[in-house]
Amino acid sequence: MVTDVSLRLLPHQAASDATLRQIVADQLKIDARTISSLRIRRRSIDARQRTIYLNLSIRVYIAQQPDDDEFIHTDYHDVSHCPQVIVVGAGPAGLFAALRLIELHLKPIVLERGKDVHQRKVDLADITRQQKINPQSNYCFGEGGAGAYSDGKLYTRSKKRGNVDKILSVFCQHGADTRIMADAHPHIGTDRLPRVIENMRRTILQAGGEVHFSSLMTSLVINRSQVVGARSRSLVDGSEREWRGPVILATGHSARDVYEYLNDNKIDIQAKGIAVGVRLEHPSSLIDQIQYHNPKGRGKYLPAAEYSFVTQVEGRGVYSFCMCPGGFVIPAATADGQIVVNGMSPSNRGTQWSNSGMVVELHPEDVSAFMQTDSSDPLLMMRFQQRLEHDCFIQGNRKQTAPAQRMVDFVKGRLSYDLPPSSYAPGLISSPLHFWMPQFITRRLQQAFTLFGHRSRGFLTNEAALIAVETRTSAPVQIARDGESLQHIRISGLFPCGEGAGYAGGIVSAGIDGERCAEACAQYLRLQ
Repeated sequence: MVTDVSLRLLPHQAASDATLRQIVADQLKIDARTISSLRIRRRSIDARQRTIYLNLSIRVYIAQQPDDDEFIHTDYHDVSHCPQVIVVGAGPAGLFAALRLIELHLKPIVLERGKDVHQRKVDLADITRQQKINPQSNYCFGEGGAGAYSDGKLYTRSKKRGNVDKILSVFCQHGADTRIMADAHPHIGTDRLPRVIENMRRTILQAGGEVHFSSLMTSLVINRSQVVGARSRSLVDGSEREWRGPVILATGHSARDVYEYLNDNKIDIQAKGIAVGVRLEHPSSLIDQIQYHNPKGRGKYLPAAEYSFVTQVEGRGVYSFCMCPGGFVIPAATADGQIVVNGMSPSNRGTQWSNSGMVVELHPEDVSAFMQTDSSDPLLMMRFQQRLEHDCFIQGNRKQTAPAQRMVDFVKGRLSYDLPPSSYAPGLISSPLHFWMPQFITRRLQQAFTLFGHRSRGFLTNEAALIAVETRTSAPVQIARDGESLQHIRISGLFPCGEGAGYAGGIVSAGIDGERCAEACAQYLRLQ
């Protein structure tokens, strides 16, 4: 017999398999020895009150074993002789587009400007050791995209856009822990995600698809308003090649050369709103104490605590973004002359720091006067990002040393004479962020931090540091396509995809959009 139960337990009760089994048996009024297996289908933490509970939805197998896996398996057949589709970019959108193309009996040709997940590690280390950024291989560019080495969080609010469980199942099929199928805020971890990504690449290759690294798309091949292919240049030997087929453009939110190319070639793009701010880093023990309402912190059975803050200040949202409990702050610039910060966490979320982006919602009209540019300029928000990142670089002594300020000092508008310990490996330098960052950002952050400090006692503290600057929360443009259908786009044969095209935010929503673009591409080919 199979039945489902819902439980509300104390953390230590949920941590013990034997205790959990007995609690389930008591609720069902059966002998615990008759329970063959328990499968947790949903797991969440309720930390709203002083007593912390875990909410569990459990499938109970009584006197029988599970006859299925914890996730849905997908079959990938040989497509080596099928029509081909060019996928530009091997981030989440590109990889899921490629895998879905295989399901639809199409051959993906994946072009990735960066290196594979293992070779990327050398370039990432050089950012800290040598203050050197490889513009084609960094925290944003390379196999797995920006998510590969910046956390691997799989939480999304975009469930209405597609099948989240399908995306999570594909991750599990390629080696992710099956706990992600149950957790309310699933997370793979930066230390484990690269292996999963590598397995996804192997699936593409084994099915007859192709993956080409260090292959920079230089242009689209356009014939009478129809995209019929793409050209690429090898970053290893400089050789050029032309690939034929419709193009799924999944280049990520930092491929500024692609935005320049599209704009120069009159392909319809427009500036879109972004969110800009800082990385806010606290000691993880302090966040545990605040969120779990306990001066002893999280104790033995709870994970590093998360938080989420949002408010409105002067008509714009101010909110926490990409919260990384027990994580690191990392240098995420894609070229020299920039400082950009992001956050990540290993799978155990075990560091002594917790961080999040604290950002202000900005619209093109908010920055047009600051940039002295018309708000209709498609690249306005991108230019704003570039300017702020360069200003940050100057403040950081023209290195990857990031400008930073203690949290209370920032709110009160005073310089920090020293800084707390930080996870940011290239190092911090004290800087008056309140003075040189745009006032329409800092003013809103100051008011929001004051409010957040009232909501959560201890959150507004000089033990926390603001690290500048967080600019890459989303793409600064949107590449035109026909709303939700994806079937009628401005130039046929081109399928703008994922976060870089302005249609996703995060790994899961990018994966969903990748699958949808693959489906639209398949329909397009059937109509040719």
